[in-house]
Amino acid sequence: MADTRRRARLDTIQRSLNARHARERRFRFMGLAAVVTGLVLVAILFTSILARGLPAFWQATLYLDVYLDPEVIQVDERPVRETGESPAQFRERELAWLNQLGLVNWNALIDEALKAHLPGEIESRQARDLRALVATGERFALRERVVANPELIGQTINIKMLASANVDVWLKGNIDRNLPDHRQQLSAQTREWADHLEAQGVIRNAFSTALFLNTDSRSSPASAGLAGAFMGSLFMMLIVIALSIPLGVASAIYLEEFAPRNRLTDLIEININNLAAVPSIIFGLLGAAIFIGYLRLPLSAPLVGGLVLTLMTLPTIIIATRAALRSIPPSIRQAALGIGASRVQTVFHHVLPLALPGILTGSILGVAQALGETAPLLLIGMNAFVANVPSSPVDQATALPVQIYLWQGNELRNFFEARTSAAIIVLLGLMLSLNATAIWLRKKFETRW
Repeated sequence: MADTRRRARLDTIQRSLNARHARERRFRFMGLAAVVTGLVLVAILFTSILARGLPAFWQATLYLDVYLDPEVIQVDERPVRETGESPAQFRERELAWLNQLGLVNWNALIDEALKAHLPGEIESRQARDLRALVATGERFALRERVVANPELIGQTINIKMLASANVDVWLKGNIDRNLPDHRQQLSAQTREWADHLEAQGVIRNAFSTALFLNTDSRSSPASAGLAGAFMGSLFMMLIVIALSIPLGVASAIYLEEFAPRNRLTDLIEININNLAAVPSIIFGLLGAAIFIGYLRLPLSAPLVGGLVLTLMTLPTIIIATRAALRSIPPSIRQAALGIGASRVQTVFHHVLPLALPGILTGSILGVAQALGETAPLLLIGMNAFVANVPSSPVDQATALPVQIYLWQGNELRNFFEARTSAAIIVLLGLMLSLNATAIWLRKKFETRW
């Protein structure tokens, strides 16, 4: 009887162990499935963005021999400063010469270069169809080249010109070629010429330097680039790094190592934790009210954007720094104090160097988060169209995430959908670089004790 009870008890224990092991296996399986699902979704996201965005790094480009006909470019010789002439007088003569160049029919020169590669006689009424092959801004680029080197007049130069956005879309197959003419973005003649020039090798896909070197453009979508947005983001990130990291680290050191434990510090800690969870658009409202409405700082300026993003990043850096300081064993502090170090020496000579990897990681991740913010920048006017590269933090500018937002809603959907994905790739590349830097710094400065 005793043996029967013992066997029954052992069987119960064994069933309990088997059930517990089964639950552990199910839990491990669910955890692994969650990780794999997350990785698969991230892979799908990146694959989708890369598939859409990579073609935009290559753009339809015309390779033409353009004859700078003196009969068309009827301008005087470039003025040379004469003896005794004042700077104002020389500048006036030079401006008059530049105005002459501005009146030149540059389109006619490009038209003649295109006609050399097209079959048949091209009538004057087809000029509009012919000019639809080339991006609008290319005539200005040709003019600037002549301004920089007037000796080219009368010569034939080989020049690269961007094809128009509609031609780029047509040749890449991003629009259905079977659509009727009234639904096509190009005339039948222009489409025929584009195919002919591509077959001849006059139009080829080339790496798009314009995407990185040009600013945004409304008149010539094919020439639109990220240079202005990139410089705006750069100025903002410099302001964020210069303000948020010193202020955040100093605040965390004081609160963690020196501040007395009372209701005031408890209230400060609660508010810091709450600020870290506040939606970023609230910081945009705060920045618009204080920096623009009260302090009258310039609208759409990287200075204001940097200050708003600094306010948003500070709680993240403070929390990360305090966590890094807390991770240092108390024995480090006790040993330093035991050999006669002061409280300040203990913190700055012993604790802070050991906490540096965590502080750097938190700070860089906070800056990376600020780099990708859009909502607060929209509220301070950084979604305005800016055609120039900002030269200082007080110039009007936009930012990379805002530029993505603007391109996503552009009416030329077929062209800017790929451009938007390309801009996302650039932004993701910068953010992944910052994250990789954080990992590298953590490994470099990590100290084991």
